[in-house]
Amino acid sequence: MSPKSGNKAPASKPWGGRFSEATDPAVERFSASIHFDRLLARHDIHGSKAQAHMLGEVGLISPQEVEALIGGLDRIAEEIAEGSFPFDAALEDIHMNIESRLRAHLGPVAGKLHTGRSRNDQIATDLALFLRDVSLETQRGLLALRGVLLERARENIETILPGYTHLQRAQPVRLAHHWLAHIETLGRDASRLRDARARIDRCPLGAGAMAGSTLPLDREHSAMALGFDAPTRNSMDTVASRDFALEYMAVAAISMVHLSRLAEELVLWSSAEFGFVELADAYSTGSSLMPQKKNPDVPEIVRGKSGRAIGNLVTLLTVLKGLPLTYNRDLQEDKEPLFDTVETLRNSLEVMAGAIATLDVKRERMREAAADPMLLATDLAEILVRAEVPFRDAHEVVGRIIGHVTRKQIDLRSLSHADMQSFHEAFEAGADELLDLERSLESRSLAGGTARVRVEAVLDEIEAELSAERSEIEALEASGAVAT
Repeated sequence: MSPKSGNKAPASKPWGGRFSEATDPAVERFSASIHFDRLLARHDIHGSKAQAHMLGEVGLISPQEVEALIGGLDRIAEEIAEGSFPFDAALEDIHMNIESRLRAHLGPVAGKLHTGRSRNDQIATDLALFLRDVSLETQRGLLALRGVLLERARENIETILPGYTHLQRAQPVRLAHHWLAHIETLGRDASRLRDARARIDRCPLGAGAMAGSTLPLDREHSAMALGFDAPTRNSMDTVASRDFALEYMAVAAISMVHLSRLAEELVLWSSAEFGFVELADAYSTGSSLMPQKKNPDVPEIVRGKSGRAIGNLVTLLTVLKGLPLTYNRDLQEDKEPLFDTVETLRNSLEVMAGAIATLDVKRERMREAAADPMLLATDLAEILVRAEVPFRDAHEVVGRIIGHVTRKQIDLRSLSHADMQSFHEAFEAGADELLDLERSLESRSLAGGTARVRVEAVLDEIEAELSAERSEIEALEASGAVAT
């Protein structure tokens, strides 16, 4: 039901002067964002303190007013930390809640804080500060998981298992080599985060509603106070764009897909059909009906949650795709998918690191599967290549050998020297002598191969890279460039 004509807009609305009627209660509920954007409280207060200092520096407010505003904002931060802050959905968002509370504490001087500022550049600043922080937090999570994978890889240099293509046994590899592959993909995710953070280096504060301000604001001062390199260059782009959020969500979606692939392997490998690993009880669940079951719920949930991150990215892309310049209220829909993605990735990284750190590797079972001589069929072809047989001819010869032993249902290793020469005279020994698992692994010593010397070298390289990345993160935190 619409409000009665003449019902005055509440004084608590900072934009209420233009209106003669109160907002319909249904609209209040529909448009309120305080139930989710309160996550930005710390960043909003951080930005507001920089705003107060800047206003004092340019002489738009007195030093006493600066001190009062900073004190009031610190008091609000304490209330939020203690859980005593009176959040009010009628005040729409975190910005108006904090401003209203500041007015309750300080009176009219609180109204000076918003001088030259719009909620449009305020929220862009809050989000930039938030994303700068969470991108570093996410990088730490990726670093921790890669550290766990590196440790487990070092433990399993001598653990051999089949590598797969098309989920069919292909060639033998070291488990360390396999886990190093996942470290590579997660490392690229961390690199993307660093790249994305470099594009959150300009400060939105001072862009105003969309055209800047006639007041003598010092945007460089605000940027420096908040740890940005410089102010944004275009006020319209500043309040209209959310590609910095899109970029984080895109990186997060890619990372969740990478986690999903790792999770899928844990699900497969922990099945009775594979039997390669057993998840710790702390990272498994049981069945309410079947008492024998031990279910890999943690990796299954991570696998499922990848869909949330992908969907959240599509949500924000869809919100943005039809918006004209500059600010539109549709942009309020950026926060819920962003916050959900941040939490989803944070939690997934944590539980995957724990699951991998504690899982039991069934080394004998892996080696038994890798001992299948069929996995060395390519080695037979390459033996012929070294005898100057064209590879396509060698491939056909070995294909006929595999067809023969498959039809006869005999072990490939049972073929004698004479048997092998019946397929091609270049074979110099029987299959059992030609096919050797250790020799096969060690012969793959090209860069990127699974020979022990290559795997050990990469382990050392990655350990140095992770150490450097850890130092980089700690330096950023120590510099105050992020609000840790």
